[in-house]
Amino acid sequence: MTETTAGALRSMPVGPLAATVAMQTLATMSLYSLPAVAPAVAADLRVNGTLVGGFVATAYGVGILSALLSPGLIRRYGGVRATQAVLLAAAGMLALAAASRSVAGIALSAVVLGLGYGAAAPASTHLLVPHTPRTVFNLVMSLRQIGVPLGGVLAALILPPLVLAFGWRAALTVELGPILLLILALEFPRGRWDAGREPRLPIRIGSVLQPFLMLADRRLRRLSIACFIYSGVQLCFVAFMTVHLTTVVGFDLVRAGQILATYQIAGSVSRPIWGWIADRLLSPTHTLAIHGGGMAVAATLASQFGPSWNGAAVFAVALLAGCTAGGYTGVAYAEYAHLGGARRTEAAGLGTALMFSGGMLMPPVFGAAVTGLGGYGASYLVVAALALGSGMLLGWQPRALSP
Repeated sequence: MTETTAGALRSMPVGPLAATVAMQTLATMSLYSLPAVAPAVAADLRVNGTLVGGFVATAYGVGILSALLSPGLIRRYGGVRATQAVLLAAAGMLALAAASRSVAGIALSAVVLGLGYGAAAPASTHLLVPHTPRTVFNLVMSLRQIGVPLGGVLAALILPPLVLAFGWRAALTVELGPILLLILALEFPRGRWDAGREPRLPIRIGSVLQPFLMLADRRLRRLSIACFIYSGVQLCFVAFMTVHLTTVVGFDLVRAGQILATYQIAGSVSRPIWGWIADRLLSPTHTLAIHGGGMAVAATLASQFGPSWNGAAVFAVALLAGCTAGGYTGVAYAEYAHLGGARRTEAAGLGTALMFSGGMLMPPVFGAAVTGLGGYGASYLVVAALALGSGMLLGWQPRALSP
């Protein structure tokens, strides 16, 4: 390690990074809590367990609005206060869901979570950028994004045993403890971390459209198109991998679940590696272009899955998909912040809204295509073409997005 690199690592914003990772982890764990306890909720409320998909979609849908509205609120009240608001929304969702006696209550809890969840990335960006050396910028932003898969893993590992021991309502309530503790702990550094807030900044509802004005910048427009597609590809793999492997390849549910876990772990582990590559070896834009190529290869191989495929080959495809479709977001958010400049918070809100939109829209279209075309082959080939086209859009620019 060079002296310059060592110095940059020592100057990493450890406090803000730890706080934002913890916030993202707890907020994402809340998002995936209902899916993790869905069978118990369905049995108690006497509804179809598949309705849990609507919970996640509702949270993401409302999250799009909160992502677009949050930049002005963050600048006025500060990144710490916005981070606390995200956590408060997560706590409100858990409390409301635990007390719900109907599907309507569960749906309302999803709305409450969405009101804060979309602000997670803009608030984190606002806190991290001023304290992060440029030489480790992509690495820091990628480390922050580990909170997303970590939250999903914690929900899957911790909540089911708690449900068996105490019931699903108590399991959700247990999550309130660390969330409330983090809200309180953030009060201590707030004076320092929110020193640059703008308390007199006016807040207008029309500001929800302001982030889209940034698409006039060709570099942000290309990045946004790619991130919309990448997010959709990511969610297509997550949503359909288990059913694809059980119905087409012939794996049992346990084995298919292990492959899905491989995908998720690969995405988590690879994020800081990609961040380091974008800081040290390639430009962020070209790093993201490689992601598109990797997604295209993985989707093309997935289109060929069949009973003749062995576990090792499927594992390798899941590993490639996880490292690319599951590993791009840290570098993407770093590039949004870099290109946004002084409007980095608005740029992060724009990126969040477009990634949420891709994750909401592409999987249903993919599922309809699987049904309409009679299989996964053609659908995955279309996904591969979209990912490859997005990668080429980023990689073939006249000049790199960042110096």
